[in-house]
Amino acid sequence: MPDFLLPDLGEGLTEAAILNWHVNVGDTVKVDQIVVEVETAKAAVEVPVPFAGVVSALHGEPGQLLPVGAPLLSVGGFAEPGVTTSAGSGNVLIGYGTAPTTRRKRVRRVETPAPQQQQQQQQQPKAAAPGVISPFVRKLAADNGIDLATVTPSGADGIIRRADVEAVLAKPKDGRRIPLTGVRKAVADKLTTSRREIPEATVWVDVDATELVAARAALNAKTDRPVSLLGLIARFAVAGLKKYPELNSRVEGGEIVLLDRIHLGFAAQTDRGLVVPVVRDAGELSTRDLSAAIGERARTAREGKLAPADLTGGTFTVNNYGVFGVDGSAAIINHPEAAILGIGRIIDRPWIVDGAVVARKVCELTLAFDHRVCDGGTAGGFLRFVADCVEAPVTALGDL
Repeated sequence: MPDFLLPDLGEGLTEAAILNWHVNVGDTVKVDQIVVEVETAKAAVEVPVPFAGVVSALHGEPGQLLPVGAPLLSVGGFAEPGVTTSAGSGNVLIGYGTAPTTRRKRVRRVETPAPQQQQQQQQQPKAAAPGVISPFVRKLAADNGIDLATVTPSGADGIIRRADVEAVLAKPKDGRRIPLTGVRKAVADKLTTSRREIPEATVWVDVDATELVAARAALNAKTDRPVSLLGLIARFAVAGLKKYPELNSRVEGGEIVLLDRIHLGFAAQTDRGLVVPVVRDAGELSTRDLSAAIGERARTAREGKLAPADLTGGTFTVNNYGVFGVDGSAAIINHPEAAILGIGRIIDRPWIVDGAVVARKVCELTLAFDHRVCDGGTAGGFLRFVADCVEAPVTALGDL
């Protein structure tokens, strides 16, 4: 009866939490059939089984955290013709392969205690350890400083379940506690690293986005490939990075590394928390292609189907926090990048045009940058370039 172990998910990930089982005990599975969905610190991933047979056991329940190499499920019964259960199928995860492994039994030497030691051991009462099967439950308790010996078990045979630990966390006297796990923990770690390591400075400017809104309407008048406002501003940001390459860089050791390619990240809010999908080689895309790529990745992110590779490798990030109804924000740089461009809401405000006060659609742009890679002149030049493009988008698009 082979065990299917949680595979190496890549990107330095060492654990994953079970989200949903797609099979039950007794089901027949085929090679590369999706059997479970797990959540890593990067994204939700569907995991296929590398051999065929009948599911005899599921080693975990939704919400349980498993380390890489731990059993996911056991398969017995028949195997498909020509399929050997000792080798990987080559398709455990989309984007990741498997390599054949050889399992060896570990031999443990057991020494028999001396008669006097045996007598002492028999005389000493043994304390019963708390019944905890799930490593996720054990970690949840440890992270929140809960002594499992004080938790009342509700499971069969005195097993402490996740709900038992969460009941302790939910006691009114301590307030509600929400453990940092999965995507939320990964984001928290990255933001903490950014604040700790990057000497950050921020510049901002109000811009007249009236012509930007009009240009978008004109571009989308007769087409099945509409352009979003975020797509337009992202295109201007990419053009700005070509003029000011210091902002498309990172600090490694004692050196500033200027990057040749622009991989544009954008902040996206999902049910699992904030993620930053990446559009690779954004500097080579047209305005419509870039806008379409952003829209497609945003939809995939909300569905929780982005691969870990789609969330790494960004060189610059744009953050449209205007969708939350706010004007400005001192955004945190997405470490190890050097800058992040923030976009506030577009609203009608009084604006002076040709000496007269008129209503215009105004937006605030904010740039947070790593002061190690450039000074305020470069950061201000980049932000002013993007602002000029927003205020005269037709001219800007004609020159790009």
